[in-house]
Amino acid sequence: MGRTRVRPESGAGAGAGADPGQGPPVGHLPPGAGSGVFERIAAFSARRRWWALVLWVAVLVGTQVLAAGVGDAYRNDFSLPGTDSQRALEVMQKHGSVQAGDSVQIVLHDEGGDGVRATAVRKRVEPMLKKVAGLPSVAQVRSPYEDRSAVSGDGTVGYATVTLDGKAEQVPPDDTGRILDAAKTAEGQGLQVELGGEAARAAEESEGGAAEGAGILSALVILVFLFGSLIAASVPVVTAVFAVGTSLGLIVLASHAFTIADFTPYVMMLVGLGVGIDYALLIFSRYRAELLHGTDRERANRVAMDAAGRTVFFAGCTVIIALLGLVVLGLGSLQGVALAVALTVLVTMLASLTLLPALLAVAGRRIERSVARRAAKQRERNRSEGASWRRWGAAVQRRPWAAILVSAIALGALAAPALGLRLGFADAGNDPETKSSRAAYDLLADGFGPGFNGPLIIVAEGKSTGGPVAEAAGALRSELAKVPGVAETSPPIPTRDPTTATVLAFPGSAPQDEATSVLVESLREDVLPPLEQRTGARFLVGGSTAAAEDFAATVAERMPLFVAVVVGLSALLLMAVFRSLLIPLKAAVLNLLSIGASLGVITLVFQHGWFGAQPGPVEAFIPVMIFAIVFGLSMDYEVFLLSRIHEEWERTKDPALAVREGLAHTGKVITAAGAIMIVVFAAFVLSPDRMLQQFGLGLAVAILLDAVVIRCLIVPAVMQLLGRSAWWLPGWLSRMLPRVRLERH
Repeated sequence: MGRTRVRPESGAGAGAGADPGQGPPVGHLPPGAGSGVFERIAAFSARRRWWALVLWVAVLVGTQVLAAGVGDAYRNDFSLPGTDSQRALEVMQKHGSVQAGDSVQIVLHDEGGDGVRATAVRKRVEPMLKKVAGLPSVAQVRSPYEDRSAVSGDGTVGYATVTLDGKAEQVPPDDTGRILDAAKTAEGQGLQVELGGEAARAAEESEGGAAEGAGILSALVILVFLFGSLIAASVPVVTAVFAVGTSLGLIVLASHAFTIADFTPYVMMLVGLGVGIDYALLIFSRYRAELLHGTDRERANRVAMDAAGRTVFFAGCTVIIALLGLVVLGLGSLQGVALAVALTVLVTMLASLTLLPALLAVAGRRIERSVARRAAKQRERNRSEGASWRRWGAAVQRRPWAAILVSAIALGALAAPALGLRLGFADAGNDPETKSSRAAYDLLADGFGPGFNGPLIIVAEGKSTGGPVAEAAGALRSELAKVPGVAETSPPIPTRDPTTATVLAFPGSAPQDEATSVLVESLREDVLPPLEQRTGARFLVGGSTAAAEDFAATVAERMPLFVAVVVGLSALLLMAVFRSLLIPLKAAVLNLLSIGASLGVITLVFQHGWFGAQPGPVEAFIPVMIFAIVFGLSMDYEVFLLSRIHEEWERTKDPALAVREGLAHTGKVITAAGAIMIVVFAAFVLSPDRMLQQFGLGLAVAILLDAVVIRCLIVPAVMQLLGRSAWWLPGWLSRMLPRVRLERH
């Protein structure tokens, strides 16, 4: 019996004007052809369309109601067992050091008369501090009038230290907000009062919404232009909104069982909207192609799901694998984010496979009329779908080396700045100038020096005999005063246990400066080891600045293993699907190139301050998160394009023709899908949060390069040069690999 293969990509080129020699309409399967699992799911959802819609509405509303009822338990866990900063924190917690808890600073600024030392100012400040001392989450308040070093030399800036009863991420933002409100009561008559510290920054974080709304609106505009119908354009958007809304509710519930960072919902929305609209678009485009072939609505729905649905399922699995690769980093804060985003992709994939067929069944008649009108206009204009992409493919094939060299040089130039990538964490110095935390940061830097906002906490533990540590702590302070880069040190600060004390070292450079990183390394490698030998004590460098250095170093150290795991698993999947050794290798190299170029752009903008961005280090977890997400999404486009090329190769055994037809049938959809992801991701550059800006820009640039430079230039050129060898796989390896097919037989 003859067999008809169902094309796995969304058939953008199928329809009126398609080449006549490409076989019968794909929706017309021969009698007796067995239905696949995805076709059966589509048929079930379409027949019971209203039940499917009601079920998804119930899931969405139910998860949101439950989430609202229990509330979220997001918490940032940047602990790194085994690092110097983590050991320092554990020692401080064990021996009752006030430095074990984070603190906020109530910063006072008055330029009149005696400044903050003025009697009138003091009469307003002291009652305010007494009120703050009685607030929840406050362990201790130290007035600037108790410590001369808490007032700047010119008397214009002073600060009160409010020690919290836990780490900043453990203190409820509402409690920090009460501290700010109480502090502001002293403001007026020339006195400025601001609140600084990580807890203060967390309390001032703004809610999202604008970026997501801009992304959805932009995606809808692109879809309307693509399909010429608001109803047709709305179907992918509605599918994505259901998926993302459900995922957000599930993650709120999951936050009570797992450690999930507070920025996770924004990353989920960023990825979920882009992936959700794209997956639904690819299936919907195939459905439209079937209608153009004259297939009835019900059959078009089933065939589209059986063909494009298979590819969406496989593509979604590659994204999930890439995200779960973050688990090998062993970083608790990133594992929660990876699990949450992987769950979002999973729910999005399920919505595309079950909700979308029901929506197509409900709106099928209107969509069919819209498709018919658009096809009639194309026939009137004598346009053949995919013709321009065939011409483009032929042009690239005539000069493959030129396409490869020009593209590689451009991507290499963009990737070069990433070689100087410096990892760290944004602090209040990167916040908008309108925030109190930024004002406090600037005032403290002006009054006490740039390093005041990121002191290093050096913990001194007594000798093994358990004796007092006062002498060793004194020697520590004396030694630190001689170290270049240390602007000032505090007297030894005792703990409840006399065997432990802490000394604060204030760098002469800002927390994010490279000089501060060099100072931390110098203290650990050169200064403290000889002092330990002389005194017999143990010294540990801790504090938020040192912890950021440790986190960045750990990420950089474990990155090669993470890349190897993700690339290796993805390559095995591609080998199993396409029965090729060179295609997975090509895909891995090109994906790494686009990711490198994306990180290079992030380095130029956020580290070097291009386009007016605040210069500073790149967030330590940005490279691994972008790698996981972009690698998975790039594999999506790889699968969509290569599955179509692979089908033509098996049908014609003509490698050049297969490449041209692959471009002709997928170029329009991949370009539209890439454009949608770009506008969704780029919308997050509008966010006030620096981390989300870096995510949005990095993902948008990577998808732009992947969809335009790699898919339109490098892939067809490389496939032309490889020829028949592109589909070569050693016999022994072929026997070992399982057979995974995207084409239906």
